[in-house]
Amino acid sequence: MEVLKVIKQKSNYLNEFKSKTTKSKEFFLEAKDVMPGGVTANIKSFDPYPVIMEKGKGAYLYDKDGNEYVDYLLSYGALMLGHGHPQVIRAIQEQLETDGTMLFGTPHQLEMDMGKKIKELYPSMDKVRYTNSGTEATLLALRLAYAYTGKYKIAKFEGHYHGGYDQVLLSVNPSLEEAGEQHEPNSVLESKGIDPYYAEQTVTLPFNDLEHTYSILKKQKDEIAAVILEPIQGGFIPAEREFLKGLRKITEELDILLIFDEVKTGFRLGLGGAQGYYEIDPDITALGKVVGGGFPVGIVGGKEDIMMVSAPTASSDVFDSSQSKRSSAKDVLFHSGTYNGHPTILAAGLKTIEVLEQEIEQVFTITERLKHGIEDLFKRRGVAMQCIGQGSIFNVVMTEKEKVMNYRDLQDANFSLRKELDFGLLSKGIYTKPLNRYSLATVHGEKELNQTLEAYDAVLSEMF
Repeated sequence: MEVLKVIKQKSNYLNEFKSKTTKSKEFFLEAKDVMPGGVTANIKSFDPYPVIMEKGKGAYLYDKDGNEYVDYLLSYGALMLGHGHPQVIRAIQEQLETDGTMLFGTPHQLEMDMGKKIKELYPSMDKVRYTNSGTEATLLALRLAYAYTGKYKIAKFEGHYHGGYDQVLLSVNPSLEEAGEQHEPNSVLESKGIDPYYAEQTVTLPFNDLEHTYSILKKQKDEIAAVILEPIQGGFIPAEREFLKGLRKITEELDILLIFDEVKTGFRLGLGGAQGYYEIDPDITALGKVVGGGFPVGIVGGKEDIMMVSAPTASSDVFDSSQSKRSSAKDVLFHSGTYNGHPTILAAGLKTIEVLEQEIEQVFTITERLKHGIEDLFKRRGVAMQCIGQGSIFNVVMTEKEKVMNYRDLQDANFSLRKELDFGLLSKGIYTKPLNRYSLATVHGEKELNQTLEAYDAVLSEMF
């Protein structure tokens, strides 16, 4: 059996990283005078400083120092056709030339076209609404659940991320000291500025543990509107099939809605996402990332009777000056947004889906080859690790544990060793943010596969 070995000597990977990215460091120091922490999103930051990218093309990124990287971050999985795909660029240009505008502010044809395509690929989605991000999509999904059920608590799973807002930013990465019992986790706030009220309104569940999930839900079934989950935790820890089937059954039994957050998994496990892979129909689905073709987008869809709660009525204009109309607002679920269903974004998204309909299987094939190649390199050296994931996403987990099933299992992994590996790979032109998952695209081919495995082989030879 492979074990987690100690590296044979302390590497110089971090110093090598610093020597090759001096312009990134200069930029970052200047950026700190403009933006808090030098970034506009916390996930873009890592120590000692993030790599500042200047250009992307196909499977590659180029930083301010001119270094070239095979990109496996792909904007956290959003770019399933890679950077600057020519067909997506043409689709954007054609939309602008044909429509003559970036934005109508009215209903338009592409809203209908995308909606029909999504309904075709995701049969559980009888009707759809557009948002501007995956976070907004989960936010609307929860509001629909509250409005439909008349209940105002939700249940989420420990280790699952659904956006950066108060109701769901709990128990994503809790310390084990705060997390409580494994079978009945605490709801732990993940940020300053969140009202402790939300820890009372959000119930935390143990992933891949149906027995204890059922017990917790049953106790609060009259208060919980919905269970929301990532069918693949963090994009790489899969739900057990029997767990998901059981969860679907008990939510129906307890009159609780089931929401699939497929922002990460939509199109990455197949054209029909995780629900197609597992053959389970949730009540509501949230999509994002890939479906935007590199632009900000979210889609919410679900059963007709649930989605119709958001349908406007003749008296639902909450901004009408008439007091009689204003008083009816409490009976209407309000959902709006100037950029919802943005025509340029939908044109890019539709073209992305069209390309994936022809090329998605080759992405899965190259992903499996990369996973097996990496695992073989570790096995050759007797070092414990697993490439965990499904479809076109996975993560490299340095662990002796036989199977990683949930957040608690993941905590046994050697993160410091993985970080050392990541900086070694960065120095050899393989990019993902340290400790992050790998996402592949249609532009990853034989050349990129060989380059990546050669870099892994070199780094592992130096480490072990």
